[in-house]
Amino acid sequence: MASNLNGRALLISLVLLLALLGIWQLATHSTGAASASNLSAEQIEYLKMLGKDPGTQKQGGFPTPAQMGATVWKHLADPFYDKGPNDKGIAIQLGHSLARVGLGFLLACVVAIPLGFVIGMSPLLHKALDPFIQILKPISPLAWMPLALYTIKDSSASGIFVIFICSVWPMLINTAFGVASVKREWLNVARTLEVKPLRKAFQVILPAAAPTILTGMRISMGIAWLVIVAAEMLVGGTGIGYFVWNEWNNLSLTNVLFAIGVIGVMGMLLDLVFARLQKWVTYAD
Repeated sequence: MASNLNGRALLISLVLLLALLGIWQLATHSTGAASASNLSAEQIEYLKMLGKDPGTQKQGGFPTPAQMGATVWKHLADPFYDKGPNDKGIAIQLGHSLARVGLGFLLACVVAIPLGFVIGMSPLLHKALDPFIQILKPISPLAWMPLALYTIKDSSASGIFVIFICSVWPMLINTAFGVASVKREWLNVARTLEVKPLRKAFQVILPAAAPTILTGMRISMGIAWLVIVAAEMLVGGTGIGYFVWNEWNNLSLTNVLFAIGVIGVMGMLLDLVFARLQKWVTYAD
């Protein structure tokens, strides 16, 4: 039954993909039809007088699926080339972005999970810290960028800081909620058996709260991957966000579309990893 459902879903997805490609081809073909062959001799001469010879103009506008396919092949055929600061392969750009996201996310884990544990286990601390969390949580991560650039004075480290600050809140809140939601019966049993606090934290509370903690980590990773693109557009240097901005300045829509596709695929893969981890720690009640 499940395989039948998956097969039908795959078929519908393929039909939708073909329909989108067909619409794309028709839309870009109509744009490309406005070429020199559709202009009168007087119009061509007028354009030549203006220095816009339609026969020699570079092809612009939205790329066709065939042009997009050629661009994808060109990037994937040599993803590690390095021809200077503004011309690096897509794998190198992606590697820089993933490194910044990974480091910022790891720092957020180190801070948010233990602090969330403490807040979840102590109603007093929860009430005391909640006003600070509620004020800091809604601030856009990019709003921290000027302060980070001023204090850290390093664009790459500032990007890592922005990833840290946007990742910490979902993890902190979900960890505190997961710890506070552990069943009282389980804690009472641990208390009756005189289980030591550290053992109770690792063998009772952590397994019970793990699915909620992973949910927070999954949300944080999604936000981090969204934010790194915008942050790298601001700070420049390297990374997939800088690649998008650089190609936009070069008026290369095919490269911009390729980068958008890469960002989407990588975001999906990162989400799949955390979905698998979440499924792995989820248990039947």
